[in-house]
Amino acid sequence: MQVIDLLIIVGYLVGITLFGTWFAKKQETTRDYFLGDRSVPWWAIAASIVATETSTITFISVPGIAYARGGNFQFLQLVFGYMLGRVVISLIFIPLYFRGELMTVYQLLERRFGQRTKMLAATLFVVMRNIADGIRLLLTAIVLAAVYTAFAPTTGADAVIVGSILVLGSVMIIFTYFGGMEAVIWIEVVQLGIYLLGALAAALVLVGQIEGGLGAALAAGAAYGKFSLFDFSFDLTKTFTFWAGLLGGCFLTMSTHGTDQYLVQRYLCTDKPRRAAAALLTSGAVVLAQFIGFLFIGVLLFAFYHPYTDPAYELAATPAAYPFTGGDRVFPDFITKHMPSGLSGLVVAAILAAALSSSLNSIAATAVNDLYRPFRPNRDDRHYLRVSHWLTLLWGVVQVGVALAARNQDRSALDQALSVASLINGPVLGVFLIGTFLRRAGESAALVGMFIGIAVMLYLNFMTPLAWTWYVLVGSMVTFLAAWLASFVFVPVTKSETATVAKIDPETNR
Repeated sequence: MQVIDLLIIVGYLVGITLFGTWFAKKQETTRDYFLGDRSVPWWAIAASIVATETSTITFISVPGIAYARGGNFQFLQLVFGYMLGRVVISLIFIPLYFRGELMTVYQLLERRFGQRTKMLAATLFVVMRNIADGIRLLLTAIVLAAVYTAFAPTTGADAVIVGSILVLGSVMIIFTYFGGMEAVIWIEVVQLGIYLLGALAAALVLVGQIEGGLGAALAAGAAYGKFSLFDFSFDLTKTFTFWAGLLGGCFLTMSTHGTDQYLVQRYLCTDKPRRAAAALLTSGAVVLAQFIGFLFIGVLLFAFYHPYTDPAYELAATPAAYPFTGGDRVFPDFITKHMPSGLSGLVVAAILAAALSSSLNSIAATAVNDLYRPFRPNRDDRHYLRVSHWLTLLWGVVQVGVALAARNQDRSALDQALSVASLINGPVLGVFLIGTFLRRAGESAALVGMFIGIAVMLYLNFMTPLAWTWYVLVGSMVTFLAAWLASFVFVPVTKSETATVAKIDPETNR
């Protein structure tokens, strides 16, 4: 890497910081700060969903999946489930979001069950999202650290990663603090273009540097089973099978895109349910194409580094991503050491673009509206706006702390982030399904279901080999069934209390 690469990277970080602060003058109310006054076009929301869903974890970890020994295209089975889940959300959940002036998705639960259920779901979201995005911040810092090490090779690797976490975390906090949700969405539109261009540039350079070109890469991939797509076995310990992907991926998407404030908040930034559905379904097609592209980059990396020519490659003690310690290290190594000057900086900027899809505004929206406002009611909107800014800063510091704490983990960042999300999202999705389909259940039954669902998921995570792709399906079903059984124990609720989550009063938002 050359000085021009460093200038491109620094210029990008400065640019998005200034871009975010430019939106500050538009943030006069909490509606502006959290929903962009519900005036964002659907196509921008679609691009934002894609940028949010893929992130740096996709950019770095997905190529590593295809590169690793035994890796292939079977990850796409999960993406098929993602697409099915989008259809379900468009039919069941999105119409509910536009019946009343919602600020967060968890306000639906307050109307259906009461404040305690809403606050529990909101708390789980805040905890899960901070952990998952702290891990994402760490992965991006590893890439930025690799760039810096190229210019100062004698610097300690850990110190560089810590410094990178602090720099990236600061940029993320600043543009979210000032710009609010509208700034986040428009920055993500720009980010999507940058990282797609960066990925295409990396693929073209790889093809040019592989001895024998594209034909040799395809031959190597075919010889080692890289293009294997379907696994119809019903092994609950395997992460990527057809059934785990279709069913588990569907429920995972129903939870992340249907009951998680991080993504639901984007739908609320438009004014009609059909526009929100168009954004969600369009994003699914783009995401599928993206994952195919990133997996193919992994095959190209496999042909470029050709680890299979080393006799040590097949040894059981050899890391699966040999000669690297993990799959997350492969693509950053190529970018920083083998990309031409200028393009290297572009690709690193693309990785940073994918990383800085901030969840801080969504976490602040949840914390203010669902956790703070009930204890400080009837304050003027300016007060809640000030608290929102301070909470944005607080959660940014928390995510930086998570990244610092997780930096010595060897596990794939993709695996860590998705398993953390899947662990908690199951019970949350379960309580939304209870509210929609289980009319006899009241708040007590819903809370029993959630607590049992959380307990079961913790047991499965720490005590069994169940693949994380099944977590949301199991967690939501356990929660639903436990609440159904509990509804026979607790006093039946009245007819007025069994109104579905769709019936939100547009004036009171309750």
